[in-house]
Amino acid sequence: MKPKRFFKGLFTFLVVVTGVAVLPAKGQVNFKTRQWSLQLDNSGKITSMKSLALQREFLYADKATALMSIKKEGAILPSQRCTWNPKKSELVLSYPQGVTATVKVQRNDSYTSFELIDLTPAEHVELVLWGPYPTTIADTVGEVVGVVRNKEFAIGIQALNIKTLGGYPNAENDVEPAYDIFESGHRVDVTADDMNKQLFRGDVARPTEYGASLQAYCRNRDKDRVIENWGHAAYLAPAFKDGGVVGSKIALFGVANADVLPTISQIELKEGLPHPLLDGEWGKQASHASESYLIMDFGVDNLPAAIAATKQAGLRYLYHGDPFDTWGHFKLHAKEFPQNWASMKQCVETAKAAGVRLGVHTLSNFITTNDPYVTPVPDPRLGKVGYSRLSQSIDANTKEIGIEDPVFFNQFQNNTLKSVVVGSEIIRYGSVSAAAPWKLLDCQRGAFGTHAAAHQQNDSIGKLIDHAYKVFLTDYALQEEMATTIANLFNETGLMQISFDGLEGCLSSGMGQYARQLFTKTWYDHLKPELKGKVINDASTPGHYFWHIYTRMNWGEPWYAGFRESQLQLRLKNQQFFRRNLMPSMLGWFSLRPETTPEDIEWMLAMAAGYNAGFGLSTSLETLQKHGKKDEVLGLIKTWEQARMQHIFSEAQQAQMRSLKHEFHLEMTGANEYRLTPVYNAYFKHSQQMKQPGEPVFSTFQFNNPAGSQPVSFIISLAGGKDFDPDVTFDQISIAINHQDALVLPVSLKRNQFLKCDGKVVKLYNKQWQVIQTVELSKPLPVLSDNANEIVFDGKYSGENGADVKLEIRASGAPEVIHAGRRD
Repeated sequence: MKPKRFFKGLFTFLVVVTGVAVLPAKGQVNFKTRQWSLQLDNSGKITSMKSLALQREFLYADKATALMSIKKEGAILPSQRCTWNPKKSELVLSYPQGVTATVKVQRNDSYTSFELIDLTPAEHVELVLWGPYPTTIADTVGEVVGVVRNKEFAIGIQALNIKTLGGYPNAENDVEPAYDIFESGHRVDVTADDMNKQLFRGDVARPTEYGASLQAYCRNRDKDRVIENWGHAAYLAPAFKDGGVVGSKIALFGVANADVLPTISQIELKEGLPHPLLDGEWGKQASHASESYLIMDFGVDNLPAAIAATKQAGLRYLYHGDPFDTWGHFKLHAKEFPQNWASMKQCVETAKAAGVRLGVHTLSNFITTNDPYVTPVPDPRLGKVGYSRLSQSIDANTKEIGIEDPVFFNQFQNNTLKSVVVGSEIIRYGSVSAAAPWKLLDCQRGAFGTHAAAHQQNDSIGKLIDHAYKVFLTDYALQEEMATTIANLFNETGLMQISFDGLEGCLSSGMGQYARQLFTKTWYDHLKPELKGKVINDASTPGHYFWHIYTRMNWGEPWYAGFRESQLQLRLKNQQFFRRNLMPSMLGWFSLRPETTPEDIEWMLAMAAGYNAGFGLSTSLETLQKHGKKDEVLGLIKTWEQARMQHIFSEAQQAQMRSLKHEFHLEMTGANEYRLTPVYNAYFKHSQQMKQPGEPVFSTFQFNNPAGSQPVSFIISLAGGKDFDPDVTFDQISIAINHQDALVLPVSLKRNQFLKCDGKVVKLYNKQWQVIQTVELSKPLPVLSDNANEIVFDGKYSGENGADVKLEIRASGAPEVIHAGRRD
């Protein structure tokens, strides 16, 4: 039996402080919340990340790292010693070369926060690194939100202030790794290989061979640095006074999956992070966060028609895709908004009275060359790649300008405008001399409406940073002014939606993701109380801190292929991204053009319902007014979106809609009652063939019909290639099914026409889907059988260079009745 003094001595080794137990005998400090425990050893290295309910360890011990490391003289240095002060709730971490850090620890019910409150000496520490924290969890890796999940448990990291950046300091420019669909120049879609892997947009959480890691960091920016940035090998990142690494703060948590979003919500509220509310609900859980919207130019004159179209589509948001005459001061187009912002306010109030909310598209810190920040006197805060000095005096006509050092000027990747600024003059140059004495050659003086002037030897000359859109960018101070201007625009007008396109422009400050997120935070912070958190916003690039501000992301562009084809794979990959990162789902932008069919629209709407994802539909009043199916198209949008927002579809129904193996038609049949009909279709191509006289040229297709016997429905059009005769016609169109008598249609089909049959009548339409004629049939429509059908298709071309004929066969399945308020 052990003597009693042993137990007394053991008790003195155990110190318990509100969820923190310290066991010096083993050199461990243990921080507990309700659901997990985090343990450090006496060097400050994490030794355990355990679920208390599951009693399961999720730390991958072989890769365990210090709670906080520092970077000094280019090397990452973990802490060597850790002591715990329970009275102050502080960790004291010791590092090589006499560096000591004090970290304040605050335990909450669901998370534990760690804040660096002192670092001595701090001046030579380049950054502090939180992690990487290696976990064995790999099922779902949220690279932006910073959460990894398996079926039972989740571990997360949250940066608690904006200077603490999510991710690993892979590069001095603080641009996190991200997938760029346009990097290879292939603008239509992701590649087939990309479909089989995650497309990453950051690395706050990152998959590894053992599971996933979590990490964050904070950089010391008290000195100017020359870094590689945005296609430039040499780029000046000016000093930025934000208090340095002291004050960097994170939260770590481990919770059951169902508690992840509630935990992040609690963190936002307790730590003073942005916490947007949409119609009273937290943005990341608000049902209206994924609302769809109509993208259409409008102004004071045509706003009533635009509002009417929006309401006919059952939508609440009308969004102007290109409202500004200048970016920088954000002057609106004078024709549409003759009183500038006052006219926009008038539009907002008119729309609000009709139950519609207005929004606008921006390019963030892009500055057009006609903006007052550029002309006639350039603002000194325009972004610079770097500086040199004039090696000799020049007059207003000098075309070859001597400079002392070409390093910032002789870089031509991402250098569209080739512009420099001296005093109040912008000068464009063609090239740089190949050797000293260094000169800018082929100079255009007084560019962009500035005034050519004489300049003295040793005058400063700055290389302006620009963008391929032929715009200039900003330094940090001008960036903040522009963000504030956008906020003022919203405050003065009452606009309720924005997309921060072009946020990559903020890289011009040399601060990477930090600057991008500062831009949006400045906008958010300057909104008046009645707007803050209530304005739907998205962007071209996500971000860890920005996650707390933005409503959603909405990638997918319609410009590169047909309605269904343009970036379809990317849209589907994005749904995985949204789920990984606990965000509302969106499908991106689609374009309603004159040739867009109601079937195309329902294809999009069913996919949106399957993913519970919104979309932006880009069109114009002119297109809508000419579209022969306008009322049908807008009515379909209203029906589907109303049903989606009411969550009437079961998971099984949504899974079918996500599969894209067939389509659906939805109609409202009564109060709170819908009829959902599956549609099975297939596309076939009939090509002109040159054969010997008498040899048949028909095409034979096989169509499997799971929908039951019914008269055939079809859509026929010419799908011309680049070499086809634009005046070709396709006549004597013949369709025979399963050896039934052929149906011959007495129609001459031309380019930009559609021949459509709904199983009852056949009509010929023009490009705008206006009826040209109703086709008289000499016999009943051929009937599709259950399952296998052989279709023989034929016709006669005029000319020898005919277009391919596109044939779509459609069959409707058994409808299912759905009652809103319950799922059948």
